[in-house]
Amino acid sequence: MMANDMHDERRDPTQAVHETPGETSGAPQAPETPAAEAAPQADALAPLLAERDELKDRVLRTLAEMENLRRRTEREVADARAYAVTNFARDLLNSADNIRRALESIPEADRASADGAFKALIDGIELTERDLAKTLERHGVKLIEPKGQRFDPNRHQAMFEVPDPEVPTGTVVQVMQAGYVIGDRVLRPALVGVAKGGPKPSAAPADAA
Repeated sequence: MMANDMHDERRDPTQAVHETPGETSGAPQAPETPAAEAAPQADALAPLLAERDELKDRVLRTLAEMENLRRRTEREVADARAYAVTNFARDLLNSADNIRRALESIPEADRASADGAFKALIDGIELTERDLAKTLERHGVKLIEPKGQRFDPNRHQAMFEVPDPEVPTGTVVQVMQAGYVIGDRVLRPALVGVAKGGPKPSAAPADAA
């Protein structure tokens, strides 16, 4: 019995040795490189970066649109305040014209010699005209006084031409009806007569009324 046991313990050196679990056969494998490990991460990160850039672009566009909307709203509010009385002011211009016609209908000699009630009437009409002009001006309505200035088609309306060699051609020499502006807009153009036949106007434009 002992002989058999001893014979079993002696092994043939040529006999293959079985590998235990967990052991690898052959040459050892090289560890993965950092570039190989980063490739899957980059692939997963690319759509996230694209989504981030798209969201950033949307935010910037939204902010720009909001800023444009704010500026446009401020401009519309300012215009509404400045031009809210446009129609009302245009209606008042007929009253201003009638007051001016009443004063112009009085001969200069009669006005100079007026006294008593007649003078008081003239003074009252002139005071009413000044008060009306101040009221209109408080609301941004101003009188255009173009006489002696260069004709401006944006603010004046030429009714006729007057031969006058003494003043440059295109100069307003007569005002038939006063014009008015409200803010930067023409409420009513002035009706004027324009000189012709004189020297050519200078290159520098005349100051606007």
